[in-house]
Amino acid sequence: MLLTLAEQHQVLFFGGKGGVGKTTLAAVTALSQARAGRRVLLVSTDPAHNLGHLWDRQVGPQRVRLAAGLDGLELDPELTVQQHLDEVGAALRKLMPAHLAGEVDKHMALSRDAPGMHEAALLERIAETLIDGLHEYDLVVFDTAPSGHTARLMALPEMMAAWTEGLLQRHERQSRFGAILRNFGQDDSLGESLIGGDRGEGEQTREQRVRQILDRRRERFALLREIIGDSRRCAFVAVLAAERLPVLETIELQQKLERSGIDVAGLVVNKRSPADAGAFLAERHAVEEQHLTTLREALPTLALQQLPLLAGDVVGEAALDAFAERLRQPWGG
Repeated sequence: MLLTLAEQHQVLFFGGKGGVGKTTLAAVTALSQARAGRRVLLVSTDPAHNLGHLWDRQVGPQRVRLAAGLDGLELDPELTVQQHLDEVGAALRKLMPAHLAGEVDKHMALSRDAPGMHEAALLERIAETLIDGLHEYDLVVFDTAPSGHTARLMALPEMMAAWTEGLLQRHERQSRFGAILRNFGQDDSLGESLIGGDRGEGEQTREQRVRQILDRRRERFALLREIIGDSRRCAFVAVLAAERLPVLETIELQQKLERSGIDVAGLVVNKRSPADAGAFLAERHAVEEQHLTTLREALPTLALQQLPLLAGDVVGEAALDAFAERLRQPWGG
């Protein structure tokens, strides 16, 4: 199921509760597709990055070659926020009068810890990475943060696009209001303070800058929303363990994503206990079956793939290749 989804889509998101194996499955899927001849980009958005540990090498915010046909990177939340604030601050300084540069810096400093700032900055970086990635790669695979964070992030594109559209509409109203004042020969100091700068630079140029910034942001969020909402191009895979809390969290995640217009394409139950390796594990397997019954009853239409509990850790390219072979083999427990 998992490899079929990868073959049929351009974008894959892996989500689920922490510690269930999202990073491993994202990496194994990405590697298997690269081995099949596709150009693949593997991206981690989880603040607790594990790609480097998994591949046993340094992975950071810049793309690195992980294997033939496969590149990887880890989006650094702190660096992403700083870059976002630097870009916004630079744009504001161009738009505002020179004597207000100190106020811009103060606003940027306060914005760092504003509610939603990290999510908004990360979302813009994800949008940029995905849109650029689709021009260079056949498949982009995202290893996301734990469920709650992922659900909020997936709901943000539509909210951010609507918010940016509101800014554009307010900017249009401000521009029309300023034009009316000028036609009547009135001072437009309020309009000048809002769109920034003095008249020496040219009001039309400043307004074009404002519109370009807002238009670019709106288009980026709109395109991201279009991509993740298109089930022909993008698939979301929920990874879980056959335990009570991961099962309940997965059901809740599916409901949240559905409300955001995003379909979960499939479920991967990882680390299943064997039924034929002693009484203890057999009993554990039976308990897991009870939890999976709850999952199947709640999400009866979703494809489900099970993977066995492994004796050792999955570290390095050879181990990932071996794990990929397991994806091709049916396992019923």
